[in-house]
Amino acid sequence: MATQTINLPEYTLYPSPRNEHRMIFEFQLFVPYPYELIHLPDYNFKGRATLFAAHRKHDNKSGQLITCELAEDLARFERLFEPS
Repeated sequence: MATQTINLPEYTLYPSPRNEHRMIFEFQLFVPYPYELIHLPDYNFKGRATLFAAHRKHDNKSGQLITCELAEDLARFERLFEPS
């Protein structure tokens, strides 16, 4: 089954089939690593979070967009994320 593409002014998003939640949250971070495996449960977030494959339109860069319900969760992700 194909996933629906989400077109936003800044991004074209492709939802991860592993997302527990089907929404885009307020706090967002684009990481320019399209092939990096990011397993959100490993970050022990307090709130909800989603992960999308993303195409950033202004510079044609591919990567992933992490969206979090809580600012502290996004700060935690930024602190702990280490691309391989």
